[in-house]
Amino acid sequence: MTDQNSPSPSLHDLATWEPVLRLLRNNGAGEQTGPSLRVAGRIGRGGWSLPLRRRLAPSGRAAQAVDMRDEAEAVERVRHALADAGVDDISFTAEIVPTGKTTLRLLGPSPAVEPGIGTPHPGALLLVEGAVPHPWRCLPEPAPGAAPAPSADPALLERTLRERLPDATGATEAEIATAEARLGVTLPEELKALYRVTRSRWQDRCEDHEAAERACRAVGCELFALDDLYIADASSRHCRWEFAAREAVITPPHAAVQGLVGSPGWIAFGDNGGGDRLAVDLTPGPRGHVGQIIMLSHEENTGAELLADCLTDLVLDRPGKHHGGGGDDQPPAVAHVNIRSLRSVEAAAHPGLEVLSLGVWDDEPFSLAPVTGLPRLRTLTAYPGTLADPLEITKLTGLEFLGLGPQEWRVLLDAGAVPRSLSAAAITVHGNQDPLPIVAIANELLALWDRPQIIQTVLEGDFGPLP
Repeated sequence: MTDQNSPSPSLHDLATWEPVLRLLRNNGAGEQTGPSLRVAGRIGRGGWSLPLRRRLAPSGRAAQAVDMRDEAEAVERVRHALADAGVDDISFTAEIVPTGKTTLRLLGPSPAVEPGIGTPHPGALLLVEGAVPHPWRCLPEPAPGAAPAPSADPALLERTLRERLPDATGATEAEIATAEARLGVTLPEELKALYRVTRSRWQDRCEDHEAAERACRAVGCELFALDDLYIADASSRHCRWEFAAREAVITPPHAAVQGLVGSPGWIAFGDNGGGDRLAVDLTPGPRGHVGQIIMLSHEENTGAELLADCLTDLVLDRPGKHHGGGGDDQPPAVAHVNIRSLRSVEAAAHPGLEVLSLGVWDDEPFSLAPVTGLPRLRTLTAYPGTLADPLEITKLTGLEFLGLGPQEWRVLLDAGAVPRSLSAAAITVHGNQDPLPIVAIANELLALWDRPQIIQTVLEGDFGPLP
């Protein structure tokens, strides 16, 4: 364990990495087939991914933290060093010869590269600083005919809550006005009525857990304090570029809720206890009500579920009268072509197509001719080997995100044909490929946009032969 009184470990000191490298060497010595052992991994302040054969838990019980104690202790110095350096995550490769001579290469980080997920390879490359995917730029469409639900009744809501929470401390009008000024929006009357009964501050309850539970039952959710209300706009719903670029914002004409990532009219006021946020919706869909209550799932990146036509209905547990109509008859804006979905690019092509993903395929590679000239196509991802001619990508003039395998990127780079319309890109890697060639391609792409490179830092040392 790290001695809290010792000097802080440096991220660029081989001694900081020695416990990890010794663990990897000892673990992989039996599998070494060449003159040296080559390993790669990733360590972050929130977790790590190392190529280790972990011990199986004893028969009859699940794996526990104690089963990974050696691994946890080995990465601790590195995680301390990351924290001291203000770095969230770093990848590495190492070459270890039997004599103990070791060459460690630290890869990055770069502010223009998202970390990989459970892999030492780079994640999405952010080619344009500050750019966000198209769905995160979408704002609500106006709904001129939208109005509050007839069942909305601020007075009834307030009376009901005062009966249920007679000892609660309510917000003053000045406190409500302060919240409105902070949010930049006028709170709807039902939400004001709720907070006039209880401002939901923990200190008001004197750390009384039973009082908090009563408040949850009274309102129908874990109510945020007035000071913690926030606007659930697109920026509040974080998503990695490589996933966000594959989303689409669709609001059918029958929808009660707009299919947005977020909205300046979504006022988040509570939680369902499972990480899903409840919000008052002031920008409803074509068939919705102003002030309806929606739930933003933590497992979804777009849209929200209608819970109640108004806050009064939610608190009084009245069933909603409108929860959307039938399905949309339009072709999907996001198309997947692979062995289990659509079987051709032609089947995916239509003027509204925004995202095309070519997945695992066991037949002849695809031509992109059927989607050339489509006005809204902005994202293309292609599993390595699925494109007949990667240079056909040059005819897709509206791409903002492109995900390809290393060989396909090599073709575009060598031809000087990387689309300049891109805001972000990804190198799709499958299996245990050496990260160094992938980093080289990533740096070539970053250089085209004059973005910060993935810096390699080389550290060398000698740990001696295995005992």
